[in-house]
Amino acid sequence: MKKTTLILAGIAGLLLLALATPTFAAKRDKGNKDGEVTLTGEAKCAKCLLKETDKCQTALQVEKKGKTMTYYLADNDATKAFHENVCKEAKKVTVTGKLEKVDGKKGIAATKIELVK
Repeated sequence: MKKTTLILAGIAGLLLLALATPTFAAKRDKGNKDGEVTLTGEAKCAKCLLKETDKCQTALQVEKKGKTMTYYLADNDATKAFHENVCKEAKKVTVTGKLEKVDGKKGIAATKIELVK
């Protein structure tokens, strides 16, 4: 009886592990095949609102594990077209793009920026 219980418990544990592994892998892989990620947070002007840069630049602040992470958006066409929305006030947005360093800080080269409704 003890052997049967032990074997069944082992099989149940392996089955649980097999079912849980894809879930954990999906949480770690936040990007798609192209390396793009999607982040949602508050977009702000790094100069006017955050007082962190000498010239206007869009920054995205995201809450992760109770901490605020700031990503600086690379200066490209998508960011330039959107910046007027956040220069004087913060807006909740979703940004899609590739993570990279921007001026030595965490950044994202945005390909798409959308206001969250």
